[in-house]
Amino acid sequence: MKEIELDEPYSIPYRAIYAICDETDECAEIIEHSNCYGGAAWARHHYSHSPIVRQVRTLGNMTRYLVKTGNVPLELKPSSAAAGIEAVEVKDNEVAITYAGLGGGGVGATRCRAQAAGVVRSETTPSGGGRAARGTIVVPKRKRVLIGIDDTDTKETGATWCLTHNIARELDCAESVYLSHSLVQLFPVSARTQNCVSTVLEFGCVDEKAQNALLENIRSALEKYSVSKDTGMVVLDSFNAHSVREYSRLCRSAELTYEFAMEYAENHGVDVWMDGKGVIGALASLPWFVRPDDSVIMDAELP
Repeated sequence: MKEIELDEPYSIPYRAIYAICDETDECAEIIEHSNCYGGAAWARHHYSHSPIVRQVRTLGNMTRYLVKTGNVPLELKPSSAAAGIEAVEVKDNEVAITYAGLGGGGVGATRCRAQAAGVVRSETTPSGGGRAARGTIVVPKRKRVLIGIDDTDTKETGATWCLTHNIARELDCAESVYLSHSLVQLFPVSARTQNCVSTVLEFGCVDEKAQNALLENIRSALEKYSVSKDTGMVVLDSFNAHSVREYSRLCRSAELTYEFAMEYAENHGVDVWMDGKGVIGALASLPWFVRPDDSVIMDAELP
């Protein structure tokens, strides 16, 4: 018989919690990495009914809550409305998130989230048993940075999706967290290496210094490891990437020219960091961040 010794038998710390804010601080996306999918699924169900929550998406062990910032006190009810997000408030360069829950939901609202990586500080009430509990965590305010990349390989060697993920994983840090990676199916043009797929990386950066360091390092790594002379790298720091949706639709339905892609990027706030012909596909990948299940389907549409 194995004797089990548990340091905290009634707490499962979240791996990490982050907050991405829009340009006006009126909307935010709360991103939670869980260590227990079952607990996260329970929370997702209950939290989705919170008045300030507008949308919930799940990707692997990550749950992402799109919220309207503000404070709406919750009326907790056993089983039917047992937990939720009560407030998301932005002040200076920080975001305060208040959770509430009953019983085990209160443990998740307090101890489990307070111990997550990314949390600067926290305040919690006692939780567990039949108690109602509330907890507020404070995390750095982040900006979403999207990096589209294409044509790092040739017909003989390489795979863009592998290279981009490996680079992103190496650059993941507290100041610039690596959030998602999507492969984006494009219109099968004659110049493709094989499958005509580009990649978009999503990061959350705390400030301009962190963003610039991240982008410089990605470009340097691409220059080092890319085996193609046509590599394209484009960057958009945007909460939703709506400005490039129409371009992506066009690129997934027909063959576009390099000149059109460069002009579109310039007119829609997209910075070109590597100007090879891969810019065509790299630009089309941007609005598909955190949608890897849809982005591989040619006729899928963005919501």
